[in-house]
Formats: sequence, structure tokens, C-alpha cells
Amino acid sequence: MKAWAQVISLAMLIGGSGCHDLERSRDVGDASVPGKTIALQVCSNCHGLKGVSVSPAFPKLAGQPREYLVAQLTDFKTHARSDPNAKRFMWGFTHLTDAQIGDIATYFSSQPAVVGEPADSALMNAGREIYLSGLPAKGVAACVACHGQHGEGLDKFPRLGGQHADYVFKQLRVFQGTTDRPRGELMKAVCANMSDDDMRAVAAFVEAFPADGVAPTQEAKSAAAQ
Repeated sequence: MKAWAQVISLAMLIGGSGCHDLERSRDVGDASVPGKTIALQVCSNCHGLKGVSVSPAFPKLAGQPREYLVAQLTDFKTHARSDPNAKRFMWGFTHLTDAQIGDIATYFSSQPAVVGEPADSALMNAGREIYLSGLPAKGVAACVACHGQHGEGLDKFPRLGGQHADYVFKQLRVFQGTTDRPRGELMKAVCANMSDDDMRAVAAFVEAFPADGVAPTQEAKSAAAQ
């Protein structure tokens, strides 16, 4: 019940002010305002004070690679990223300076990531298999190659470990079916032959990312030996 109360409170906040409409009273549109102040006073409304959002409509930013956050904020600023939620919540941030974007990215990338609860074992096992070994028969590459043994991400490849499963699933659908995500050519190719079940499985796995998830599967060991 507490979690639902937080979601309802967040929805009321968003409905009243909007993540895309900065609070003028705080002068956060001023180029002299530090990016960390914007992160704490504005970004936190949707993404949480430490980058751990309550609602899966908004991604967790805690522990994301700084380079990834800079790239995404820049794409929002220039309207290059045009998926529906980007337009709705992030296109209003056109005033951010490069320095502010860098400060915001530094703040959230330095926060500790938080994983979610595991899904059922069958779904988790299927997701682990895809993450570590891909789906060779479908031409789907293993996620681990770009997103890391612990789902930590690297440079402009995002952290997946701990991210909301629903958010991951929806973004995979965006990559697969649209061109709304710039820098998304690689992911569009990866997702091309994934089914919804495949996407839901890997999304469930990365949200919880259990400690044993980094152990190579037998298929991965065999592939590495060849």
C-alpha cells in the first residue's frame, strides 16, 4: 500500500506541474544554476532524489554511466530523441547548458543503483540465457557484450542492472519498431527478431539481476571454447 501511495502522490505531482515544465519560481532555467540543483529540485520529481524512481514510467538514473546520461540529455535538449515519453516529459529541457547537463549526469551517475524483486524462475532463467548468450537461432546478440557482466553499462551503453522491467520492455519495443531513438541502430538490429516474450524475459532478469546472473551458462562456455 505504501508503494501505491507513493505512485499516486507522484502522479498528482506530475499532473500539477509536469516534468516537462520547469518550476519557474526556482529559476532553474537560469544558466547560472548548478546542474546538481536542477537534479535535486526538478529531475527528482520523476526520477527520485537519488535517481531511484518509484514509477516504472520513469527510468532509474542511479548508477548510469555519465557518458550515457550526457548523450540522452543532449538528445532530449535537441529533440533528437522523439519517443512519446521523451516528447511528453523531456522536450521542455531545451534551456539546459552543456555544463548543467554534465553536472546532472555526474550527480546521478554517482548514486548507488538499486535492483528490483526477482520474477518467477522460468522467466528469470529465460532472461539470463538471453542476457548472457543471446538467441543465436534468431540472430540476437548477447546483452552482456555491451552492457557488462553486472549489467553496469559502459560509456554510452546504459546500465540495465536494476532498471524497471516495464521500462526496459517498452524501450526494446521502441528500438524494434521505430526510429524514435537516435544512436539506436545497433539496438534496432539486436531487437529485430525478438518476440515480446523474449523482451519481457530479459527485462525481468535485468531488473533483479541476481548475483548468480553473471555466471556463464553452459551454452556461453561452449561458444567461448569454439
